[in-house]
Amino acid sequence: MTEKTPAFRGPAAFLNAPAEKSRDAARTGRRLLGLLRPEGKLIGLALLSTLASVVCAVAAPKVMGRVTDLIYNGVTTGSPIDFAGIRDVLLWLLALYLTSAFFLLLQGRVLSRLVQRSMYRLRDRAQAKLPRLPLRYFDEQPRGDLLSRVTNDVDNLSQTLSQTLGQVLNAVLTLVGVLAMMFWISPLLSVIALVVIPVSLSAAKRIAERAKPRFLEQWGTTGKLNGHVEEVFTGHALVRLFGRNEEAARRFTEYNEGLYRASFKAQFVSGLARPATMLLGNVGYLMVAVIGAYRVASGSLTLGDVQAFVQYSQQATQGVSQAASLVNLLQSGLASAERVFSLLDEPEQSPDPDEPEQSPEPRRPGGAGGPGGPRSGVEFERVSFGYVPGRPLIRDLSLTAAPGQTVAIVGPTGAGKTTLVNLLLRFYELDAGRITLDGVDITAMPRRELRSATGMVLQDAWLFQGTIAENIAYGKENATREEIERAARAAHVDRFAATLPDGYDTVLDDESSGVSSGEKQLITIARAFLADPRILILDEATSSVDTRTELLVQRAMNDLRRGRTSFVIAHRLSTIRDADLILVLESGRVVEQGDHGELLALGGSYAALHDAQFARVAP
Repeated sequence: MTEKTPAFRGPAAFLNAPAEKSRDAARTGRRLLGLLRPEGKLIGLALLSTLASVVCAVAAPKVMGRVTDLIYNGVTTGSPIDFAGIRDVLLWLLALYLTSAFFLLLQGRVLSRLVQRSMYRLRDRAQAKLPRLPLRYFDEQPRGDLLSRVTNDVDNLSQTLSQTLGQVLNAVLTLVGVLAMMFWISPLLSVIALVVIPVSLSAAKRIAERAKPRFLEQWGTTGKLNGHVEEVFTGHALVRLFGRNEEAARRFTEYNEGLYRASFKAQFVSGLARPATMLLGNVGYLMVAVIGAYRVASGSLTLGDVQAFVQYSQQATQGVSQAASLVNLLQSGLASAERVFSLLDEPEQSPDPDEPEQSPEPRRPGGAGGPGGPRSGVEFERVSFGYVPGRPLIRDLSLTAAPGQTVAIVGPTGAGKTTLVNLLLRFYELDAGRITLDGVDITAMPRRELRSATGMVLQDAWLFQGTIAENIAYGKENATREEIERAARAAHVDRFAATLPDGYDTVLDDESSGVSSGEKQLITIARAFLADPRILILDEATSSVDTRTELLVQRAMNDLRRGRTSFVIAHRLSTIRDADLILVLESGRVVEQGDHGELLALGGSYAALHDAQFARVAP
């Protein structure tokens, strides 16, 4: 594959390009300051340390000018040079430099703690935000870009603040101190030197305004690239199977080239700030040197004062150049901050009620399926819902699942089977109607309480990197080893766990490559057994396992369903023949309902599905 390098464009093209729409920089800056505000004591200590360091650094040129005057006066007057006085002045100068370095070191330590504590809170806020976002947001947001916001952008902001806060404080206070000393020495030279500073600041401001959209583009493209890499890595087997390696590489190259262009533009535009301000600073330095020499010759100033003034002029110019050089980091950090803040500003799901109208009965010692267990009746009352506004998927749907009843839901792809489950668990909010659990509207219940009463076994068995026991224990907080093994035996996990070298302590990697698809499904069923839910949801739980394992899975699910209100979504009709109620969905509506025999006798949609799966070719 031929590598293509984007063509170079001159600085004028970048500076004159229209700025992209972005969040107001001042507002983002205020939010960043708000993020730092809780560390008031550290901020105060950092300011005092910086001030002490700057005072010592600013006083040094004036003291050094005294050395020059002592030597110059001795040479011009013919009198002996006061070496004792020079020694005393140099000792004072050394003390000033050492003191300045000490407080600068203290400032760095304080700012490091301040930044890291602030970033800790920001990461904590981002993590706390994710569970409050509706499931719709995750469906619409590329995972790679979302991960990039929570990790890359926060890290970039952390680096930006670490590298710029101290320099900004130093530059600002140094500029104030230097200007005070310059006016003290010579107001005339100060006015000449100050003419350059507003021009430099104006140039730096204009460059910063052009650089920020480029950094937004850079970090947005980084999120896209991360998303593509995550997808290809997760599905690497399928990419190879279908021979899509070249296509994946081509898309990677496209994103990589986009990132190259965005990064080049951002770095180039922001990099123009320092040479521009240095050029203007050198012009000012030249003017000060010429006029200063004339005033020494006329006797208006001493040579030491002019020397100190030139140093102060250079410090002022360096302060402006230093601030301009931070444009690169600051704009990159602001771009990352906007991406993180946009995540924090996303609309959240509707809040849970403080106190539910009527809390369902708590579990009893017998468990959900034991004698005297709590009721778990579920009712959908004229429910309507659509993922896209104006395009309803489910229309005016009503159904009732009696306590302990198994309700099977069948129908063609896209009929709304899985959507019913998402609505029951409040992953999405209804457009109309209501859903009740034991007569209580689920919107009047805390989501945690609703979902803790529900167990799910999905088509795609999700396991994390850890031992088999740890994956099963995910179903119940603080589960004992005895409870874990009891659930494993109930789900027939013990049959294959016993053949593994470490048994239940066998470590599974992040893709669970050490166990088969059916064995993974049995582990998730054991997890549901351990959770002991009142309501059970089985979503195509046997669709990806072999026939022999399906028997084990089916047997485990039958045991799990006993005494619980269950919703079974299935394409294999053989797995739902014993369901108490079978609902046939088409286009979001229940077109038929009844048990297996009744629906076959009806000769409608269910009978057609049954015949399509079990029809035999005539001899």
